[in-house]
Amino acid sequence: MSAIIHFEADGWRARTDGDFTEENVVRIADAAGEYWNRRNPGAMVYVCYDARPGAEECAKAAARTLAAHGVAAVLSDRVAPTPALTWAVSRNSRVCGGFAVTGSHYPYDYLGVKLCNADGGTGCPDFIEEIEHLIEPEVYGVREHYAIKDFVTPYFDYLSTLVDGDAIARARLRVVYDPMYGAARTYMPQLLGALGVEVEEIHGADDEGWRDVRPEPIEPWVDDCEQAVVECAAHAGLINDGDAARVGAVDEYGNYVSPQKIMALVLGHLVINRGMTGRVVVNQATSVLARRVAQSLGCKVTVRPIGFTYIYEEMRKGGVLLGGEGSGGFAIPSHVAERDGLLVNVLLCELMATTGKKLGELVNELEMNFGRLWYGRRDVRVRVEQVEMLRTIMPGLNPELVGGRKPVAVSHMDGLRFEFQDESWLLLRPSASESVVRVYAEAPSVEIRDELLDAGADMAKGNA
Repeated sequence: MSAIIHFEADGWRARTDGDFTEENVVRIADAAGEYWNRRNPGAMVYVCYDARPGAEECAKAAARTLAAHGVAAVLSDRVAPTPALTWAVSRNSRVCGGFAVTGSHYPYDYLGVKLCNADGGTGCPDFIEEIEHLIEPEVYGVREHYAIKDFVTPYFDYLSTLVDGDAIARARLRVVYDPMYGAARTYMPQLLGALGVEVEEIHGADDEGWRDVRPEPIEPWVDDCEQAVVECAAHAGLINDGDAARVGAVDEYGNYVSPQKIMALVLGHLVINRGMTGRVVVNQATSVLARRVAQSLGCKVTVRPIGFTYIYEEMRKGGVLLGGEGSGGFAIPSHVAERDGLLVNVLLCELMATTGKKLGELVNELEMNFGRLWYGRRDVRVRVEQVEMLRTIMPGLNPELVGGRKPVAVSHMDGLRFEFQDESWLLLRPSASESVVRVYAEAPSVEIRDELLDAGADMAKGNA
């Protein structure tokens, strides 16, 4: 029996010893080829793959299947970060979409598929829904030939033009770069080196260490980078996930810098140092810090439910300067309407060069001006029936006290979100794909944050 293929907000993923097979990739390519050729007969589709074992072979099979539908399939000539694909798609009016074989930020025993539209964005729900509808249980068809193209070199050449290379060279920055064994290894150090940055790359070689690292730029997977930054006396550490769509960082003291703080820093840089304007789009799990910075800069803030789909919808309306998720995915639509962790890397280097400050100094300044906040997330595993019950009753929940604290506002936009007098907040959100309730909280102290996380976990388990 064929596996049921369902796309989440960030693509389709499955274990390589389970439902991720070349056959299932071909089934997706068959559906995508039919969709794209029906709407854009004879148009081109770009295909890329990440550094994981088996990704290249599956990408070749996808390209042959797409070509069988009459679209001109063009395959990357090497491992390519997803941002290189989405940028290349958005820059060529003859290209109607992109197909990436990547495990993204999932553990290395997973692989999957991301699809993007002609504008490079991956977040259109109608598009994904129709692809799912077209997926057949089995595919029998002629495989056709495809072309080969270098997506990587033009993309990184373009990135180098987006920042002040002279300022970066004069700053003589030293950074540690951690691609987490992902698709940006060697490419990002080469770009930074060309800009005059001294780079020490870790987790970039082909060795067995990749099995021990989850390629997601959050703690505890950033411990090696934290240590390397201190040992190298670097100005900062820059970290990308498996396909380089997400970003994390480490300051010169070896402290992890969360995506929440990165977003606030990049936003300030875009407006103050680069003179850019526009709306800022965040989701319900994004730190209050980014909103404070946006409001101080005169940027209107739009809050949407969790999922890049909603940020993408806002970008399509226009007028958006920056869209960001708390998970480390940031999009600057003047570049491309999709997340690009590599662009954020070079912007952070430009920010340090422009200000003459190391990353930790910039974070300290940010917190002095806008307050220090403590952010946290817990994934609470519960029974399937508990997830369903919580999802059913959440719209009617409005407790007077949460963890002994009185909410000043309650939102049911996406899960259940409580706001409190001191701007601390708590969010419960049942997962759509796992028996998990995700609990997020932010507060002006670690103690209050942990109390809120405890209260949220109790509610998720039905103990409150």
